[in-house]
Amino acid sequence: MTPTTTTVTSPDTRAVPILARSLYRELRANGFGEREVLAFASELLGMVASEHDRRDGETR
Repeated sequence: MTPTTTTVTSPDTRAVPILARSLYRELRANGFGEREVLAFASELLGMVASEHDRRDGETR
């Protein structure tokens, strides 16, 4: 059996801002206040930073 190769392509540059705007609107429409949205964004950034730190530690 021949192994398959998966090519990772970068997403459309418009996708991230569209996703962020949609998520923000959805959170606000469901009663989340500014503080909760900021807390959510902070948690998300923390997850990304933790993953980055973990991967960076694996390459050392």
